[in-house]
Formats: sequence, structure tokens, C-alpha cells
Amino acid sequence: MQQFAKTKFASFALKVPQNWNPPAGQAGEHYGRAFKPEEKVTSPAMGMPVLFQPASLNKYHTDVQKMLHSKFTSYIDGICSAVCSAWSQWQTAATMTGLVVAGPTVSVGMIVGPPLTPLIMASAPKATPQELKYSTAIAQVIGTGWLAFTATIKIPGLPLFPAYSALPTPVAPPMPHPPIPLASLPQMPATIMATALKAQKFAAHADPSAQYASELFESVAHAFEQTYNLWKATAQLTNLLVIATGGTPISPLPAVGTATMPPGGIV
Repeated sequence: MQQFAKTKFASFALKVPQNWNPPAGQAGEHYGRAFKPEEKVTSPAMGMPVLFQPASLNKYHTDVQKMLHSKFTSYIDGICSAVCSAWSQWQTAATMTGLVVAGPTVSVGMIVGPPLTPLIMASAPKATPQELKYSTAIAQVIGTGWLAFTATIKIPGLPLFPAYSALPTPVAPPMPHPPIPLASLPQMPATIMATALKAQKFAAHADPSAQYASELFESVAHAFEQTYNLWKATAQLTNLLVIATGGTPISPLPAVGTATMPPGGIV
């Protein structure tokens, strides 16, 4: 996620100082004489990627570029690390309830997990008032969007337990089932897509004039969406526990009951 965010931020090709143009005519001559030779051509910050470009190689421009590159690199690394840590904690604690068992099929259900917002804020950068404002907005919007998204994930009547088609026991015995790819389940991720996240972050931040807020929020939103796409492609639901009834050896009946997924079932 960190690399996604920094690559997106770098794509804006921000130059600092903003809107600077080399002076011309007499002003250019004065500008040229105002600096020592060693100040006129200096080395800018380097990185993979570089988040800001200096408007020139003048020492005062490269100093600003180095400072901003360092601060925003550190912040992006910190907030992305906080989001990923919260995501990991959520995945470990998440359960699925309300699953309906009807013969071999399992359907419906709802994923329930701890709210992401406080988990993100626990380790998010907040050393300065501006960092706190950025982190609070990002944590609130991702947390709210994630809660709305996970509520849409359902199991669409999958035949996970063929042996329950005609159950010859009054109580369904524990039965293994194939892992369920998360990507195969109905879900509506609109609330965690980059466009929605960016717009909501601005609303939560309530300070659109904050320096580079637009680029920062768009970069984190883009990175979250890209990370979700990778996670969705590999995540699976496992270990559904069934509580159901059936019939008898003489009169077997399809299993009827419920199922749950305890914590640790998303892998």
C-alpha cells in the first residue's frame, strides 16, 4: 500500500516552490548574482519514487524539495502502515454470522468485525496538528466505508456440504468444506473505491486549502483501492461451523439449520 500511495503521489509531478519561474532581464541578472556558485547547482532529494520536484537546482529550492519529500514520505509510510495494521487486526477478529443451511447449500450471512477507525488511529501519524487532521479524516472515512462494504458481502447459496443432502443423523456432524474465495461472493465495494474515499476524506478534513491535501488524499484512496483488489483476489473464507438437524438412518432428511464462521476464518 505504501508503494501504491507514493507512486500515485509522485505522478502529480509537483514542483516546489509552486508557480516559480526564473526571472528574466535585469531581475535575472540580480537573481544570478544573489547566490554563491555552490548554491546555484545542488543535488535534490532522490528516491523511488521522488514525491516532489525542485523548480530549479538552486539550493533554496532543493532544500524545500528535500524537506517536503522527507515529510510526505514519512507520513505516507506511517498512515499506510497504520491502515494495513488495522486491516490485519480486523481480519484476525472478523466473524461471519447469520448463515442459513438448507441441505447442501449455505447462503446469506454477514461479516462482522471490529471498527477500523480506532484501530487505524492507534498507530496513525499524529505528531503535529496537521498530521492529526489528516489521519483523523483518513481513518474515519476508510473505517466508515469499510463497514458499509463488508455489510454487503453475502454467500449466494453455495453447495458446500454435499453430505447434508440427506442427513441420516438427528444432528449434523462437523463437516469440512472447500475454501470460499472472497472474490466469488456478491459484494458492493463502491464505498471503498478511490473516488468515494477521496471525496469523503475532503468532507471529513474540512480544510480544502491545506497544502497538498488533494494529492495526499487521492494517493491514499488510490492505494487502498489497489490493495483491496489484491486482497480480494487471494482472501478466502474457511472453517464454517454448522448447527443443523437432519433425520434418522431410516428416514434421512436434508440438513436444516445455521452456520457461523469464528474469528480467524478469513485467510
